[in-house]
Amino acid sequence: MNQSDSSPHPIHQSIAQTIKDHAVVLFMKGTPAAPLCGFSAQVVKILKKYPTVSFHSVNILKDQTLRSELKVFSQWPTFPQLYVDGEFVGGCDIVMEMQRKDTLKNILQKSSSC
Repeated sequence: MNQSDSSPHPIHQSIAQTIKDHAVVLFMKGTPAAPLCGFSAQVVKILKKYPTVSFHSVNILKDQTLRSELKVFSQWPTFPQLYVDGEFVGGCDIVMEMQRKDTLKNILQKSSSC
């Protein structure tokens, strides 16, 4: 996991536990049923192309501390953020590129969420 070397914020343990508890986690703006930004909606749309893959979502708009500290935890400045089997995959642009290159399918199908 990409975690900052500086003294971690207490919420980092909660983030790590969420990622550990779920094979596929999407930290997003809104919910899969009601995304609150186009980038989050795009990643949800891509993930739904894999009906055998279940994913857990976290609405980062409900908690300002989570939103700011997740950027530190992942060392990634934007949302959404996708994690698969405890590893940070990337944001919308990376997920879209992996989908285009047909590499996302392999990562998702190897995850323990299938």
